[in-house]
Amino acid sequence: MHQNDKNALFCSLLPKRKPCVITREELEGFHCAVEASIAILGGKYKAIIVWWLTESGIMRYSDIKRKIPQATAKMLSQQLRELEADEIISRKVYPVIPPKTEYTLTALGKSAAAIVRAMDKWGRGYYAHHGVTPPCDRQGDSP
Repeated sequence: MHQNDKNALFCSLLPKRKPCVITREELEGFHCAVEASIAILGGKYKAIIVWWLTESGIMRYSDIKRKIPQATAKMLSQQLRELEADEIISRKVYPVIPPKTEYTLTALGKSAAAIVRAMDKWGRGYYAHHGVTPPCDRQGDSP
């Protein structure tokens, strides 16, 4: 059995989506490319993680957590694992104490930069439409 087939079989047995590379069969089951994009980037914090990595380059887990304070440690770790499994980000662990882990975008992840920048631009326009300052601008968090 091919590794991707084992992955697909394992993932299909799980009650909810666990870190897995989306299989060819799953891609063929989508009705449009937007659906596939949402499947990869549509997690609760995935697009935000990709946006921060787009703007910052390399980030440690603690940096990402600081930028997304509303995310629980469990949820943030899950989103990072799924993005890594889907080859959007890469994780490098340094064998030091305490452990040092850095995250960066892969080439595939960098190709999503235009998407998250467009989402940022659209979101800023939406805030402006309602006369509200975007939260990251209020907190001095804009890159």
